[in-house]
Amino acid sequence: MKKIFLCSISNVTSGACKEDCAYCTQSAKYRTNVEIYKNKPKEKILEEAKALAKFGASGFCLVTSGLGLDSKKCEYIASVASYIKAELPQMLLIACCGQADRDSLKYLKQNGIDSYNHNLESAKSNFSNICTTHSFQSRVETCQNVLSAGLKLCSGGIFGLGESVEQRIELLKSLKELNPHSSPINFFIPNPALPIKEKVLSRDEALECIILAREMLRDSILMLAGGREVVFGEDQKEIFDYGIDAIVLGNYLTTNGEIPNKDLTMLQQYNLKVGHLIQDRQCAV
Repeated sequence: MKKIFLCSISNVTSGACKEDCAYCTQSAKYRTNVEIYKNKPKEKILEEAKALAKFGASGFCLVTSGLGLDSKKCEYIASVASYIKAELPQMLLIACCGQADRDSLKYLKQNGIDSYNHNLESAKSNFSNICTTHSFQSRVETCQNVLSAGLKLCSGGIFGLGESVEQRIELLKSLKELNPHSSPINFFIPNPALPIKEKVLSRDEALECIILAREMLRDSILMLAGGREVVFGEDQKEIFDYGIDAIVLGNYLTTNGEIPNKDLTMLQQYNLKVGHLIQDRQCAV
């Protein structure tokens, strides 16, 4: 029986980002009306983690908006991570806080972070079309810092940003070189306030992206994240048939996800078993 891993997200610092990423509703440059707050209380974050763990989530990601991991943000994430690990030692904790140097990443690891998420987002040849305030190379360098700090690397991208099929392959080749432990696949969902005006990918085109990703990232846990519900609706069996190993359980950064019980029922209907991610490797419950 195939195992599917469940990961969840907590947006612990939301909005007001100074970067101009054309796909992101958290950029202050676009009037997307997302909720803006800084440093969600660690008690609330632990409450979220415990609730999702009861549904079988074994990965929990602490996400902050903004360019990178400065000293204050690093201390905050480290304190939240150690607080959660004291209550949920089995939970694989992921941080997603933008650009980061090796010393900061080592500090997070010492305080309970197991993995660091930093997506390449799109191909190098397309990156200047979706962001001008930082470079593709800076993203690669952060991913390399993650690996040298001894953390697991979580890195993927977004399909449907106006890129060509060749650029999708280019992105996947860049990811393959990094050999991430896990790789989130996202599908762009339009927002009228964002400068990217692409339509939602068709189901068939999205499946082609999954097939490509599975073929090229053979050793990575392939996770379908943003856009899953919008692109595939109620019938999601094919995503697992074509190689998806994990899904996001619960809400996303600024949009609501599926009700956890509904996703669990779906997995049961597809004869799929919930697996557990642990700190040193992946295993089934």
